[in-house]
Amino acid sequence: MLEIRNIKKSYKTGTFIQHALKDVSISFRPNEFVAILGPSGSGKTTLLNIIGGLDRYDSGDLVINGKSTKKFSDSNWDSYRNNCVGFIFQSYNLINHLNILENVEMSLTLSGVSKKVRKQKALDALKQVGLIDHAYKKPNQLSGGQMQRVAIARALVNEPDIILADEPTGALDSTTSVQIMELIKEIAKDKLVIMVTHNKELAYDYANRIIELKDGELINDTNPHEQSKNNQEYKIRKTAMSFFTALSLSFKNIETKKGRTFLTAFASSIGIIGIALILSLSNGFNIEVEKFEKDALSSLPIMISEQTVEMDEDSLAKMRDSFKIDNNSYPSEEVIYIQKDMVEDTTHTNIINQEFIDYIEKINPKYVSGISYMRLVSINALSKAKDGYKIIDNSYLTTLPKSLDEKQNDVVEDNYDLLKGKFATNKDEVVLAVDSKNRVNEKLLEMLGFDLSKDNFTFDEILNKEIKVVLNDDWYIDNNNYFIPNFNYEELYNNKNNLTLKIVGIIRGKEDAKLVSASSGIAYTESLIDYIVENNSKSKIVLKQKELDYNILTGEQFREEKDKDAVLSYLGNDNLPILVNIFPRNFDSKDEIIKYLDDYNETKLEEDKLLYTDMASLISSLSGSIMDAITIVLIAFSSISLVVSCIMIGIITYISVLERTKEIGILRAMGARRKDITRVFNAETIIIGLCSGLLGITIARILVFPANIIIYNATGLDNVAKMNPLHALLLLIISMLLTVLGGLIPAKVASRKNPVEALRTE
Repeated sequence: MLEIRNIKKSYKTGTFIQHALKDVSISFRPNEFVAILGPSGSGKTTLLNIIGGLDRYDSGDLVINGKSTKKFSDSNWDSYRNNCVGFIFQSYNLINHLNILENVEMSLTLSGVSKKVRKQKALDALKQVGLIDHAYKKPNQLSGGQMQRVAIARALVNEPDIILADEPTGALDSTTSVQIMELIKEIAKDKLVIMVTHNKELAYDYANRIIELKDGELINDTNPHEQSKNNQEYKIRKTAMSFFTALSLSFKNIETKKGRTFLTAFASSIGIIGIALILSLSNGFNIEVEKFEKDALSSLPIMISEQTVEMDEDSLAKMRDSFKIDNNSYPSEEVIYIQKDMVEDTTHTNIINQEFIDYIEKINPKYVSGISYMRLVSINALSKAKDGYKIIDNSYLTTLPKSLDEKQNDVVEDNYDLLKGKFATNKDEVVLAVDSKNRVNEKLLEMLGFDLSKDNFTFDEILNKEIKVVLNDDWYIDNNNYFIPNFNYEELYNNKNNLTLKIVGIIRGKEDAKLVSASSGIAYTESLIDYIVENNSKSKIVLKQKELDYNILTGEQFREEKDKDAVLSYLGNDNLPILVNIFPRNFDSKDEIIKYLDDYNETKLEEDKLLYTDMASLISSLSGSIMDAITIVLIAFSSISLVVSCIMIGIITYISVLERTKEIGILRAMGARRKDITRVFNAETIIIGLCSGLLGITIARILVFPANIIIYNATGLDNVAKMNPLHALLLLIISMLLTVLGGLIPAKVASRKNPVEALRTE
């Protein structure tokens, strides 16, 4: 079944060449006990290693069941060692961190045999050598003879055709040696047993064939065998160690080095801890920013004004270029150059016409809580005081946003608390808005006719205060096509054509609507402006201004048509606004409103498009960009420790390779492939990476609590640091990937170790 044909093997050291085997040819029977004798250096062990596939011959051939091994690949040799050969070593070569049963199972494990089957076979093998009661002990708990029996059980368990024994009794006393030889002799009844020994007495007592070697040559064979012709192609089952098996082996090894593994994992976790804390803080601050956006910024409207600045990439580039110092900067010649107006270059004029107003008011009410318009229309308003009559400055008057749903005024109710009275709904109703401290500007109070010698006023004193709105025909006096205001305020106040306004309510911006709670003033409804425009558009002053090309209030000549239009709008000729504010119901609705505005612009020429300003997006993008930049910088610094961890893992893995060199040799002798060895060490780094990641995330999670206390004491923000589970999972994966990367080179080094040299390592 086994034939060695003209095998030659040499070893080269520098310029010196040692011929270990010189044209050796031997044929073996399927079942016999062969003892190979010879002095040290005769080539016995080399021959045994070549038969076992641990070493390669230089020339000749090793034939098994008629199949030549000349063209064997590495995987073929691995499969051959696993399935065809069982090794019994002088020093037992058991894996110390595995128990006896697991040691015996190993060759079956490498063959891909199921757990249940391999356990039963291993127990049967241990029973055969009389160690069934020691199955779950560790090797260091057995005597030398018992460990050799374990080695024999391991050699037998995969039912190989050949058993190779290298000085199996060399480390045993005479009594134990006899017991082991009897056991091997029994095995030889069914298998080919080839034993290398120095002990001639044992060889002649137990072997039925003695082969002697000297200086690499065959000098004697007591029972030679002529190989019969066998054309059968011998098929060898391939080995197949799964990754989970590699994980199990590595885990058992790590269990024996718990302290070192913990320290390694802890050192590697420092970078993970830093990044986890940074991400927790970043995530928490982003949540706080988002909450602020939804609570406060959602009240910010989308604004469409007559003049808006285009903040696109081109305009920003122009702005940057204007501040750039180049070769043309600081000229020496006495020449003045023209600088173009950057504002003019980047300003876009929005044409807010009735078509656009109609389009805006058709927007879906579920997205919009209200719309407000700012117009040039002047409101001629008077109030009565003890010492006379007061004109109310229009700068203290503002329009209440109107709801698209006539049944409710959401935008006002969402942003203001009603302190007393009711909200204004009709043209003759107004409300007084106070600031967050219930204050009203002293000039406004004076205009309303209140005595400023008092420190404060009750709500009841304010409510029902009357304001008279005077129409143009009563307010202006025609003086030969030049109109001047009527200064007879008593007459104006008591005119029967006036509209009487009443303060029907007092409102204040809500606490979470900080952007409106700081202002005060008189707020009126849209219907008031409609009433004023309806009446004043037919007034004498408006009709006359349409005819003339100069300003009938100042006498100045109009330079452009738009100047005349502005005066007409001021006098109440139309109610087209110069500014439109659209209030979203919530932060998510803002996107739908913007999409609606973009749809309007889709078919428009560039100059006819209506550009808008989304203040909430500008603020949130700015805050988001700053937070992202800070996060990236901090992560970059923390990542340095991850690189250090990666290098450290490489060093630790390499140390582990050196420590487990003999184990590598044992696994290779049992048929483990190079990639199996790589898997074992990659599995070890994955376990360390997993431990490192879990440890880092756990420590970071614990550190979140004191971090939140510190932040709360410093800023008043509660529970800011929040760890995102997705970030934790990502960091866990990164930790495992980095440790695998760090251990990749040492794992490759381990897989390339020569099995013969590895087995000699102590």
